[in-house]
Amino acid sequence: MGTPRFGHVGSYLPGDTFRSRLELRLAGMHTPVRAGIAGSQHTGAESIVLSQVYEDDVFGEDEIIYTGQGGRDAKTGQQVSDQTLNDRNLALLKSAETGLPVRVLRKVHDEATAAEVFRYEGLYRVVGSAYGPGRSGFGVWRFRLVPVAA
Repeated sequence: MGTPRFGHVGSYLPGDTFRSRLELRLAGMHTPVRAGIAGSQHTGAESIVLSQVYEDDVFGEDEIIYTGQGGRDAKTGQQVSDQTLNDRNLALLKSAETGLPVRVLRKVHDEATAAEVFRYEGLYRVVGSAYGPGRSGFGVWRFRLVPVAA
């Protein structure tokens, strides 16, 4: 594990797209190939990916409600158990504490290529968190993120 990178990476700007999770990793935008949260409980979250797999995620113009990691069935994608305060969820709590920016990437449909891509949405701050029942009835962590003012 290398030195954490908070903020923008290289010359990448919001709106830039990446064809795969591997491309995100190679660019240094988001290092885990599968996990949606990059970071640790000690340093905070460097980046998150909204991949349209957690039913409680909400992406809005003024805020994001991001569901923490865990409790999903690997085959069906359904929430089947309560989430815990694992290292990745603690990373987002640490980010709320430190105020360091989190890179947000989101899986979207690219009209030009008719493919799913990952778009860099920009820098956000974690400004709140809550634990409670999600749509499936299981306990989930929800993190509120707002855009960093330019």
